[in-house]
Amino acid sequence: MRKQHISLKDTGRFSQLICDYLIEKKSLKEFYGHYPNLENTRIQMELKKDHYSKQSRIVLVKALNSQYAKMTPEKAVIKNLKLLANENTFTVTTGHQLCLMTGPLYFIYKIISTINLCKKLKLKYPKSEFIPVYWMASEDHDFEEINSFNFQDKKIQWKRNSAGAVGDFPLNDLQEALDIFETNLGNHPEVSFIKELLEKSYRKAVNLSEATFKLVDQLFGSYGLIVLEPNQKVLKSLFSPIIKDELTNASSFKSVTEQINLIKTNYNKKYTPQVNPREINLFYLTPQGRYRIKKTKNGFSLIGAELNFTKDTFFKILKKYPERFSPNVILRPLYQEIILPNLHYIGGGGEIAYWLQLKKNFDRYGVPFPLLLLRNSVLIYSNKLRKKIDKLNLTLSDLFLKREVLVNKKIKQISSIDLDLKFLKIQLEKQFNHLQSLVSQTDKSFEGAVSAQLKKQTRGIDYLEKRLLKAQKNTLSDQVQRLSMLHSQLFPDDHLQERTLNFVSIYLEIGEQMIPSLIENLDPLNPDFTLIEY
Repeated sequence: MRKQHISLKDTGRFSQLICDYLIEKKSLKEFYGHYPNLENTRIQMELKKDHYSKQSRIVLVKALNSQYAKMTPEKAVIKNLKLLANENTFTVTTGHQLCLMTGPLYFIYKIISTINLCKKLKLKYPKSEFIPVYWMASEDHDFEEINSFNFQDKKIQWKRNSAGAVGDFPLNDLQEALDIFETNLGNHPEVSFIKELLEKSYRKAVNLSEATFKLVDQLFGSYGLIVLEPNQKVLKSLFSPIIKDELTNASSFKSVTEQINLIKTNYNKKYTPQVNPREINLFYLTPQGRYRIKKTKNGFSLIGAELNFTKDTFFKILKKYPERFSPNVILRPLYQEIILPNLHYIGGGGEIAYWLQLKKNFDRYGVPFPLLLLRNSVLIYSNKLRKKIDKLNLTLSDLFLKREVLVNKKIKQISSIDLDLKFLKIQLEKQFNHLQSLVSQTDKSFEGAVSAQLKKQTRGIDYLEKRLLKAQKNTLSDQVQRLSMLHSQLFPDDHLQERTLNFVSIYLEIGEQMIPSLIENLDPLNPDFTLIEY
């Protein structure tokens, strides 16, 4: 594999906030703990040691061993489960929804970033152990975001009407979609592995949570990745004090709202929050669904369900059945950092942005805020496509332009005529400036009419310029078509490849070396966008 890099800023595909975070802009520093690097990890290790109790570790190990009891874990997983019992063992975590067949490619990159960071930390701090963890968002309720994936030119979709935590969804009505997927795999040599993945996960699992667990374990178990199902009674019991405080005092609403206001004041007044806190940032899980908790005059009610509780009754339920209470997006990170001896969280740009809203809530409970590391972003393409890129004389930054912008830019470059009518606008402006000076010496009431005429004629030149470009694109239609086809292959639907394609599309091209090669070529501490040629 051959790799190149381009800064995220130069791609034009990432938010200003994330670009500012990567350069450690001063106005953002108060919204996170320490910037994620090897040196600052030592500080985080000491913080975590001081705040993560021996009892929490015992509970965590017990929960994980219970999860894996029905599995036949890889040797690397067994080793890491044992290591987690030691006080000098820490975790690096990424989390994601239970997307069908892992969903978009970036799911794979998140996990690889997590595995690779653990390797780097071990080299830097050989006396400690670092365990990669995938946190399954099994309590999520947004089925529409996870029920499909793109394979080649087809959308493979799981159709069902459901409510509640997606991890609990049975898979009986998923099999039809899997059959369609298998049919479209064709006779490629690498198909047998993909079918084996399906057979050992979705074909033999009780629910989506179990299927995702088995799928990810098959892909990454040999690298020691621990898959964590957080919806467990013993783990929720560690979080019970915060759940009770949330119900009593609406604490997270106050803290997160304050932080959002500070970001607007000290960083960017136009900042739009990624997520907005509610008065109570908890759900209540029942066999019928997942319901938002609302505070009432006499206690609590469930929005969307005919259920009401007195305060005393609700707290008794919390004590006896903590697993019925589910943190939403505001509280989930806090839950994660309480139950894990965690150092780094690895996420995408949107995730990092919303984590920056949360530090005050962590401070309130005295929980160390993790180091936030942006996952690797990757564009993968064949040697054949690279040759086309070279033939069209495209730069790395050219590739990331929106399709129409790229086509227009290249047509202007290769055209035998000058398509830029800027010189006419300059001449026009000079003429109207002269006219304006004459008017100012006679009747100033004409000045508005002169300005209006200038705008009208400038718009006319803009229109003619567009018509001229369109005509030249028709003349050079072959080049337009080649540019458009190439861009579509690299950026399906004009989006980043990693946000549209499923890993299977790439796996069928590269084969069993896909994941090992990515692990070898991706550096989690390099913030640039990685382009890989195979």
